[in-house]
Amino acid sequence: MRQLFNSIYKNKTVLITGDTGFKGSWLSLWLMQMGATVIGYSIDEGTKSSHHKLLKQKYKSYRGDIGDLKKLNAVIKKHKPQIVFHLAAQSLVIESYKNPVETYRTNVIGTLNVLEASRKSGSVKAIVNVTTDKVYENNETTKAYKETDPLGGFDMYSSSKACVEILSASFKRAFFSKGNILVATARAGNVIGGGDWGENRLIPDLIKAASKKKKALIRNPKSVRPWQFVLEPLSGYLLLGQRLLEGKKEYADAWNFGPNKKDCLSVIEILILMKKGWGKISPILADRKTGEHEAAILMLDHSKAHRQLKWQPVWGIDKAVMRTSAWYKAFYASGTLLSSANLIEYIADAKHKKIIWAR
Repeated sequence: MRQLFNSIYKNKTVLITGDTGFKGSWLSLWLMQMGATVIGYSIDEGTKSSHHKLLKQKYKSYRGDIGDLKKLNAVIKKHKPQIVFHLAAQSLVIESYKNPVETYRTNVIGTLNVLEASRKSGSVKAIVNVTTDKVYENNETTKAYKETDPLGGFDMYSSSKACVEILSASFKRAFFSKGNILVATARAGNVIGGGDWGENRLIPDLIKAASKKKKALIRNPKSVRPWQFVLEPLSGYLLLGQRLLEGKKEYADAWNFGPNKKDCLSVIEILILMKKGWGKISPILADRKTGEHEAAILMLDHSKAHRQLKWQPVWGIDKAVMRTSAWYKAFYASGTLLSSANLIEYIADAKHKKIIWAR
């Protein structure tokens, strides 16, 4: 596995902010398998169950607020990472309505701290700043958004992440114009996979309810989202990180990592697939007009990443849902974790498809 991404991560020191989160825990698993020295920086997990805790990986992970610049500075200066994957965030739309100030403090000021600490580190050469598919000014059409489309955001989460995009671009122009540190932003779709127990997320809500033989309240059943297995955007982040570490300035830009258009499905269509994978589930479908505003239609155009990075999805939505369902089934039946098995299968499929990072 160490030869993936042209062996760029072997023996590299990599800082992951938000390593205890869903995507962060999967990213740390993959990086360690490739021989990287992983350093984590994150708050404590917010749920009783945690993919990070279950993996029991042995690497140095610090508990700290991303808003604490002094502590973040100390961690970076001590370990001297060459690349930072910045995933730490308040990432829930509903929570952003409840706590707008905290959402902005974490997402905007937290990112500012990461950029500033990296600028003064003397070691960091590349930053992959993970934002969201929700950074676009959503006009509720069936258009898939491109990186050149206007930024915006109705809710505090979306708008805070749009601010992060502007902040990153400003830092590049003001401080990194000579290419001393290459910064890119990555916008991904709605990720699914084993080990996610986040609140107000479709599949975790379904699984938690089904495991207790209860019904889950499903918001916005007609909403369309760019669903993808968790390893899909991570392969994009890692490929992007590879190009930045290679010193290729043309990749210090904004990138979409989304599924193929046919895999942008409604919540109801995902429910049908989940019934095939999990078995009996009994959701309660809520009227879309209840609760706070959330976009009804959201799709990403990843043609730029396909054309310039040679990145492409590996698993379609059917396989993504089946593997996600199987992960939870195995966990609830016997405590078995299929994360490593999923990673091995995903890489094997990428090699079979001769995808650039797996060659």
